[in-house]
Amino acid sequence: MQPARATLKKIFAEVVRREGDGGPLLAWPVVCGTRIAERATALSYVGGVLTVAVPDDAWRQQLESFVPQYLAALNQMVAEPVSKIEFRAVQRGR
Repeated sequence: MQPARATLKKIFAEVVRREGDGGPLLAWPVVCGTRIAERATALSYVGGVLTVAVPDDAWRQQLESFVPQYLAALNQMVAEPVSKIEFRAVQRGR
C-alpha cells in the first residue's frame, strides 16, 4: 500500500502545482486531513497567506500549534509558497 500512497501523493502534488495560486486551497484538505477540513475551510490565498475559517477561538488556538507541519506539507505540494496561515473564527449558519 505504501508505494500506491506515494504515487498518489506525487500525482496530486503535480495537479496542485498546475493550479498556481489556487493550489493551497486545493491542498489544504489533504494536508490537514478530512476531519479537520470538515471544520476548518480554506477561504483564500493571497500574497503567500492562506486564510482558513474555523468555528471558534478554541479551534484557532489548537490549529495554530500545527502551523509548522501544515506549512511544510503545503510547500511540498504547491507552486506558490505559503509563508503564513491565518485562522479566522467564523460563525456558520445552522
